[in-house]
Amino acid sequence: MADRDGKFAGDNPFDIVRAWMAEAEGAEVNDHNAIALSTVDADGLPNARMVLLKEVEDNAFVFYTNYTSAKAAELDQAGKAAFVMHWKSLRRQVRVRGLVEKEEGPQADAYYASRSLKSRLGAWASDQSAPLDSRTSLMAKVAKITAREGTNPSRPPFWGGYRITPVEIEFWADGAFRLHDRFRWRRENAASDWAVTRLNP
Repeated sequence: MADRDGKFAGDNPFDIVRAWMAEAEGAEVNDHNAIALSTVDADGLPNARMVLLKEVEDNAFVFYTNYTSAKAAELDQAGKAAFVMHWKSLRRQVRVRGLVEKEEGPQADAYYASRSLKSRLGAWASDQSAPLDSRTSLMAKVAKITAREGTNPSRPPFWGGYRITPVEIEFWADGAFRLHDRFRWRRENAASDWAVTRLNP
């Protein structure tokens, strides 16, 4: 596509995402890797929340969470998800739709081990999305977990990653007079070739 140059140039959408994220890292005040993750519950009611994207793989995106959380239940039930990354500083966004699978092997272990000790202990202590009596009771649980697990806790069996393998990625950049630039990359499945289409703003 002749006019897909500059920030949109490239034959691999994951390389473009990495390049945009690298730019955002130097421009965004906080959390350049934040994504708004969208799921649906068993009744088809949508849900959205901010999470941190931790890995851009060669063919997928990975983030981590508690497997007993509401988001995990919805991801497991549907097997599909979508997210958007928006950088106000760059006036760009990336939209992703795809299929979901768990990442609960050595890769999840390695990421968990890379987190701060307090974050690792917090993962053990939080019954994510469940009702909580008070902040005091949560901190008391953290203290108990700290005494039990020590300074080198293993990854909780209920905590790990999710991998989203996209079938659609859209790159959006702000344009003059609201005439934005949009390019959609779409494929049938993870092994298919990408088709790239310019979209109206």
